[in-house]
Amino acid sequence: METFLKLFENPSVLKFTKLGLWILLIVLIIGFLRKLLKKRIEDTSVRYKAQKGVEIIGYFLIILMIFMAITLDDIKDYTIIIGLFTAGITFTLQELILSIAGSFYIFFVRVYKPGDRIEINNIKGDVIDIDSIYTTLMEMGEWVSSDNYSGRIVKISNAFVFKGPIKNYSMDFPFVWDELNILVTYDSDITLAKDLILAEANELLSEYSQKSKTKWQEMVERYYIENATIEPTIAVNLTDNWIALNLRYITDYKLRRDTRNKLFSNIEKTIRSTKGKVTLASTTLQLLKIPELEVQLKNKL
Repeated sequence: METFLKLFENPSVLKFTKLGLWILLIVLIIGFLRKLLKKRIEDTSVRYKAQKGVEIIGYFLIILMIFMAITLDDIKDYTIIIGLFTAGITFTLQELILSIAGSFYIFFVRVYKPGDRIEINNIKGDVIDIDSIYTTLMEMGEWVSSDNYSGRIVKISNAFVFKGPIKNYSMDFPFVWDELNILVTYDSDITLAKDLILAEANELLSEYSQKSKTKWQEMVERYYIENATIEPTIAVNLTDNWIALNLRYITDYKLRRDTRNKLFSNIEKTIRSTKGKVTLASTTLQLLKIPELEVQLKNKL
């Protein structure tokens, strides 16, 4: 016990012990404030931002205290020790340090925020939480088609914001372009087919087109990007079997699957109402019957 007490007579040991106690106190205060905010603030968005703000301030104070403890005193005698300690910590906790740096980068640069739909490290999903270490996603895709949730919660290290591209489906421009191929036969009235498809698309997507025009104009003013056609367009492609009418349109990034389904249903009904002027095409196989062969065998005596 005496040896243990004498250990604290060393100024350096005493200093780092006080530093450790202060860090522990700040961590406890962060936890207390998070629980207090959870009880007092009902709005989910405001509560989330307030809790994250408390975390960021707390971690900033911890980093500031460590920096002050090392730099305020005369550290000439501890240069080698601090250098080796820092190198060891950096090598051991490099992923953790990069993740914490990534969290600051995400919040201050606004790479993405909770509610955004992103793809990072080849994983696509909606951001449901961002903490100091991980970004949590509600995964989409994998064994389910289109933009449906798979049901899995995925945690991705914030360090990945420095390691590869981040695809954001909702930041600045919450719309995406999609395509739908309508296949019609060669004996169909192509002009009528194009007019019918465009009419259905314009009727269904008029709201998206108006909203997206305003957003796209903001994009053109903010970024070095060319103007784009927002209204639905059709491109014709001739194949060996049919004429493919490729409809390109814009829709809300969260309603891509629903929009595609409504478009195809409406177009299919409209085409059928033309009474044969426009006919949907499909692959057709014709099976031919092999002619019967009569074989007569003669016995040789």
